[in-house]
Amino acid sequence: MEWMRRNLREPHSLGSLAEQAALSQRTLQRQFLDATGLSPIDWLIRERVAFARELLETTDRPLHWVAEQAGFGSQESFRRHFRGLVDASPTEYRSLHRQGIAADRLVGC
Repeated sequence: MEWMRRNLREPHSLGSLAEQAALSQRTLQRQFLDATGLSPIDWLIRERVAFARELLETTDRPLHWVAEQAGFGSQESFRRHFRGLVDASPTEYRSLHRQGIAADRLVGC
């Protein structure tokens, strides 16, 4: 899993992940599911979305850059997976996060 985190930007398939782990695809799938409750690809997508959230919160970089850095092959794929897990588009998330930060700062005054 740590190797996958360090290589989020790389394209991965179940076959390439199994090869990297020196396991059969079936064994990798079973062991990963036992350890995480998720398939390797589902886990990878969640990690990519988590990293994208961090980038959206901490940078002003354009969405295509965030998508690329997080390892999504296209902006469409990025938006679809992001919305599916976060229940907001990347643009909405960034805006809401900034509003929350601004509101927190006002409350703290």
